[in-house]
Amino acid sequence: MLKRLLIVALLVWGAHSWWKSRSVTYGVGVVAMHAPEQTSLDDVRPFDLNGYRITPLAKFVVEARVLSREDYHLGREADLSTTDFMLGWGRMSDESVLSHIEISQSNRFGFWRVQEFPIPQREIETSAANMHLIAADRAVANQLERVRRGQVVHMRGYLVRADAGDGWHWISSLSREDTGAGACELFLVEQLSN
Repeated sequence: MLKRLLIVALLVWGAHSWWKSRSVTYGVGVVAMHAPEQTSLDDVRPFDLNGYRITPLAKFVVEARVLSREDYHLGREADLSTTDFMLGWGRMSDESVLSHIEISQSNRFGFWRVQEFPIPQREIETSAANMHLIAADRAVANQLERVRRGQVVHMRGYLVRADAGDGWHWISSLSREDTGAGACELFLVEQLSN
């Protein structure tokens, strides 16, 4: 009897995991037209969140397609950000382009690979970004948990710097033009819709 219950529980868990992780498709065409909007701040007011000092660096608004998502539970960064989205806009939100690009995430980095470039390399680099997401509250955290690969999301908040009392810090990129280590955005999400 216990063996049957365990098998049923595993099947239910597997079905739930598959359902939650299945991709959203839209067909051919750009589904997130514009690059993110970043606005300078006149009045910066740091605040505390989960034991860290958060300093807003810029207002940030993005509408983009979720090209990949990775959830984290280990490491210091997971105290603040349990989810990274690799986001794409412009032609990096078009399934006819994305079908030629292999996208993955690991260790807080976003990666892409191609056999042949469907669009120029620089356009791939500047029309996609790996973003470390900090939920401003539990409601936003719950929304982030439900986002699936392929969905178009609209998010508002701030690019931030996070500091700990022992000297540890984590700083957002403030450019969509950079690549490599330090190029990811550290994004405090205050509003999310899809």
